[in-house]
Amino acid sequence: MTNGRRNWLQRFLRQGKTTIPVVRLHGVIAAEQRQGRLNIATVNPLLERAFAIKSAPAVAIIVNSPGGSPVQSRLIGKRIRDLADQHGKPVLVFVEDAAASGGYFIAIAGDEIIVDPSSIVGSIGVIMAGFGFVGALDKLGIERRVHTAGNNKSTLDPFLPEKQSDIDRIKQFELDIHQVFIDAVKSRRGSKLKAPDEQLFTGEWWTGSRGVELGLVDALGDIHEVLQTRYGKDLNLKIIAPKRPFFGIPRLGFSAQTFATDVSATLEDRALWARLGL
Repeated sequence: MTNGRRNWLQRFLRQGKTTIPVVRLHGVIAAEQRQGRLNIATVNPLLERAFAIKSAPAVAIIVNSPGGSPVQSRLIGKRIRDLADQHGKPVLVFVEDAAASGGYFIAIAGDEIIVDPSSIVGSIGVIMAGFGFVGALDKLGIERRVHTAGNNKSTLDPFLPEKQSDIDRIKQFELDIHQVFIDAVKSRRGSKLKAPDEQLFTGEWWTGSRGVELGLVDALGDIHEVLQTRYGKDLNLKIIAPKRPFFGIPRLGFSAQTFATDVSATLEDRALWARLGL
């Protein structure tokens, strides 16, 4: 059967079915353009294609992310809301393993958040971490030379002792970002929240079941059950996946730098998942 006939047959068989576009957002949130990373550049084309399906009564988004960049998280969430308002379509978010930290920031863009009882949700906080190697170079007999213009340019230098002024400045930096996160949650969840700020915004995460009790999410369920209950069993869940280039040139050869970068990124991603026990 030719591709043309196959596509026509698929369209014919789907006549009368309700189409729900499904966008799957899986991975760590980071600006870096690489496979397995979520950012506005890679996610926006998928969202635009999903919302462009005029016959769809709603858009479903599957979130499975331990978090990452606060900027990219906010940009993705804002884009979801902008498109939802522009097209007048409700957004149903379904959480799989986790919608934590930046993953939860994206999830609150939905009109409803549906989770598995064992999903991980929340982690509404900000973290910055590193290592200190003070004295290590001396023991190795290595002299390090650093020249800066600006008193605070060497903040977080792992080879220098921490200064209280740097710690205070970093803490304020974190508090500013944390407040953006808190304001977004309150704006989207509003009266649905059922616990005080001192409990919700500590960076703690909870199971999906507990998240329902706290008002962080709306209900327990899965994408097939919920959508069939609301829109009928005769559904066409249209997965909106990234388009593959017609001409793809495989990467040939071996680069030590590329290999090191890939390993570093993989370890970073695993660390974010591992802090949730996943």
